[in-house]
Amino acid sequence: MKSNSHFSNSPFGKQKANKDKANSLKNLLPPLPLFILQPLLNHIVSSVAKKHPELFNRLGDSANKVFLIDPSDLPLFLILQPNPLNPTLKAYNQNEIIEHDTYICGTFATLMQMIDAQSDSDALFFNREIRVSGDSEAMVALRNALDDMEGSLAKDVAKSFGVLSKPVLLAMQKFSKNSGKENG
Repeated sequence: MKSNSHFSNSPFGKQKANKDKANSLKNLLPPLPLFILQPLLNHIVSSVAKKHPELFNRLGDSANKVFLIDPSDLPLFLILQPNPLNPTLKAYNQNEIIEHDTYICGTFATLMQMIDAQSDSDALFFNREIRVSGDSEAMVALRNALDDMEGSLAKDVAKSFGVLSKPVLLAMQKFSKNSGKENG
């Protein structure tokens, strides 16, 4: 993947998309050693691909796009490449520069609600709870794929951790609630 500004395809230019992060975790924590997260992210994307191959297949040509996901209250962003044959989800520190096709930004809680179809992504967009830019066709394809998915993606990810599924789900729910309070 070629490096470029991770906001190069967004209307925000090279400036940070959310300048009101003064009290967020993102500004309080030093850059994370993200190599620790990578095995977890690999597990998540591979378990989702096994459980929901239709999610990746439904993306069509957009499966070859690069989605930059910016949890605005965390000191990192994620790059999703949903290729059905080899999907990847990687974490990067917020100061890294990555070329992307689509940019999605919101609090962790809001992004989790959107991914798990607990909230209408259109309403989140129009209420300015999420910001998107870049390839609108890819964004719509991703939204439609998530909307058409049966069940709870968060629960499926948690279940993929076997005996740790309940603590993982509780941790995801707790972090989502705390994330939503911080910026809400």
